[in-house]
Order: sequence, then C-alpha cells, then structure tokens
Amino acid sequence: MENQTSATPLVLVVEDDEHIAQVLRFMLERQGYQVVHLADGRAASEHFAADQVRPDLVLLDVMLPYVDGFELVRLARERSDWAGVPILMLTAKNTERDTVRALDAGANDFVIKPFQPNELLARVRRFLKTGP
Repeated sequence: MENQTSATPLVLVVEDDEHIAQVLRFMLERQGYQVVHLADGRAASEHFAADQVRPDLVLLDVMLPYVDGFELVRLARERSDWAGVPILMLTAKNTERDTVRALDAGANDFVIKPFQPNELLARVRRFLKTGP
C-alpha cells in the first residue's frame, strides 16, 4: 500500500533502545518527516506482513528482540510492494562481516552507532531525495 501522505515522507524506525528511538524521532520530525516507531522485531515483522501504509524509508536496528534486523530485511524484500523501500540499517556492530551480511540481505545502506546526526540525516535525504 502506498504512503497516503506522500507530501510528507514517512520513516519507519525499528529500534529497541528507547533513548535512541527518541533521538531518531526528534531528529526526523524536526526535519519534517513523519515517524512511526516499532520497538522490536516481532512488531516489525507483523507490520511488514500486514497491509499497513508502506513507509518511504526504514531505519532498522540489527540487534532486536524476537526477530533480528537481517531477517527483517529479508521479510521486507520478499514483499513486492516493499521492494523499492530504502532500508538503512543501524548497528553497534562494526565488522565487515555484518556490513556485508546487511547489504547482501537487501539493505541499501549501513550506519554504525553511535551515529553522527548530520551524516544520518544526509543519508536519509539522499534516499528520500529531500532537502539540500
């Protein structure tokens, strides 16, 4: 299903750390994006499977309760209507193996935590083709 409010991009944030989720919400909403937050992998997999409003971008943590980010990328990419949704993975793991695994699973980009806010926003703008 298409994002019903295409004038304002919708970002789905899947992050189990409440503090990081609040920071991401604040940063994104301040830039004019709509934000939906899901706190674990099970909620995200149910969201992907349901006929929910499709986001314009997904910010996805790798290490999540119940279902990890790698599996969530695979689930999202199995849906033809989610094929073009950019997925930007966030992780505290800083290994080449994890980066390769994320990209091979279908993620569009990979950012290491702690992230630099301006760099993350630049990546979001690049995928959403918004801003400067």
